[in-house]
Amino acid sequence: MKTTILEKDGALVAVFEGRLDTAASVQTSKDLEPLNACSGQDIILDCTHLEYISSSGLRLFLGVLKNAKPKGSKVFLTGLNDDLKSVFAMTGFINLFEFK
Repeated sequence: MKTTILEKDGALVAVFEGRLDTAASVQTSKDLEPLNACSGQDIILDCTHLEYISSSGLRLFLGVLKNAKPKGSKVFLTGLNDDLKSVFAMTGFINLFEFK
């Protein structure tokens, strides 16, 4: 699992590559720490190259959302394939996030 944080058009973009499973979630949590410092910047979670997400990964995404909202930031998901969309739909997470 590889997570890259970059800044694009004033937004923070987290690019995920590989499988975000329980084993990868500990390191991914550390990789996402720069998003906690955002202050009013939009956050984009780019899942274009994400192959799989477990409940641990969903919790990480939820944590980003819960941290960002009080600071006036919006969190967007982009690049979800059909399998990931299905996971987000089944868990109800699809209603929590905005999509780009």
